[in-house]
Amino acid sequence: MSRTIVVGGGVAGLTAARELARAGRSVVLLEASAHMGGSVGPLVVERGGLDGAEPQCPDDSPFERVTLDAGAESFATRSTAVADLLDELGLAGEIVTPVDAPAWVRTPDALMPLPRSGVLGIPGDLDDVRRALGTRAWLRARLDGALPASVGTRPPAGTDGVSVGHLVRARLGDDVLRAFVAPVAGGVHSASADLLDVDAVAPGLREGVARHGSLVAAAAALRAAAPAGSAVAGLRGGMHTLVAALLADLAARGVDVRRSTRVERLERTGDGWRVHTLGPARPGTFEDAVGARTSATLEADDVLVATTAAEAARLLGAHVPGSVLPELPSGHVCLVTLVLADPRLDAAPRGTGVLVAQGVNAAHGVRAKALTHSSAKWAWVRDALPDGHHAVRLSYGRLGGDPDPGDASATSLERTALHDAGQLLGVPLTPAHVVGAKVVRFGAGLPFAALGHADRVARLRDALDDVGGLHVTGAWVAGTGLASVVADARRAGTAVHS
Repeated sequence: MSRTIVVGGGVAGLTAARELARAGRSVVLLEASAHMGGSVGPLVVERGGLDGAEPQCPDDSPFERVTLDAGAESFATRSTAVADLLDELGLAGEIVTPVDAPAWVRTPDALMPLPRSGVLGIPGDLDDVRRALGTRAWLRARLDGALPASVGTRPPAGTDGVSVGHLVRARLGDDVLRAFVAPVAGGVHSASADLLDVDAVAPGLREGVARHGSLVAAAAALRAAAPAGSAVAGLRGGMHTLVAALLADLAARGVDVRRSTRVERLERTGDGWRVHTLGPARPGTFEDAVGARTSATLEADDVLVATTAAEAARLLGAHVPGSVLPELPSGHVCLVTLVLADPRLDAAPRGTGVLVAQGVNAAHGVRAKALTHSSAKWAWVRDALPDGHHAVRLSYGRLGGDPDPGDASATSLERTALHDAGQLLGVPLTPAHVVGAKVVRFGAGLPFAALGHADRVARLRDALDDVGGLHVTGAWVAGTGLASVVADARRAGTAVHS
């Protein structure tokens, strides 16, 4: 039986390992940490005020704890990739859609619902945003229909492609970019619109300008062509239940899953690979008793690297040219979840949440790039909390944008989040409203949609084909969101055993 070693226990690694096991291969999955699922996992928020102190709210608050999502809370329904996997795992009956309410956008000058008629914040009908833009900016945007199709759709000199920022700025003007598109780019992709390749995040949009006569019409057509229903869905109880189901499935299929096992290096052998690891000692030994780590080597026919971009670059660097390895921007994404006891939020004053444009920090002292009103967005979250209690999640960190707050302490971030939540929700909030708080940090990965990155990934995979027996998958390769990650992981698993 052929043996494959999968390096990385995020959703990509778990999904690829399952695909390989289904094909009859012997699979060992190695995860460097004790946590499985990567950016998908449970977040338990327990009763407590800011600074970990007892809440200042009245003692009669019945809140004790709630389990939410630490990272990804939903998946895009533009394809059936995730839904198909959930069906195979017996979770199809747990799929839920968010409440049908708009998201809002906060600009330095206005607070308004995000237009629903287009894509990426690009309006599909300019009349929807006339009041929000003002007459001058609206008239500038209307020039879109009179401009030649070549304007904004061709790569600027010396660049590798057309960014979302370049396309929108050229056709609709800076005001539309700042008010609607930049907040979506920052909130969804954690990157500036000027870094994102429009062909990666909205395939067909650039070509649609010539076909439909304007960017606005192209955005409307792309939205109309999307599958009917909600653009995203989740799981009752949280997306982290997917990880538990995948692990149970792997156990049933005999996959050897090893936690806390770091891969030190990959060595090519004559007909396969030798994987050098550092992991826990055997149970019952002296080394195990003192918590020592021990080295080991594993043999495999194939190795599938399903790690972060940084780990992939470290492991693959000895086997492929450096020019095809991922670039590694620095930074962090921080998520702050607050559980608030305040019936004023029952009205969901900002729908399912707020995306924040750059410049709002200077104008209003808001550092968050986005707020999700989780208990207004998901019925299962609302039902998990006592009456009059709400869960909100604020996101910080934007590549190519505002300064990263990753060096701030958890306490200062909790207080920053409470201030920002009050500003964005339009409801003054004080520490007395906080009955639970939790901070989660993720190292910022390379945005898949960055200009030139898709070509680099293609060159990397070509180089790996030349090496033989070495494969790659993961969010930094596949793109933002579970729909992209799951689809790519299944393709990668199939490629190994084909």
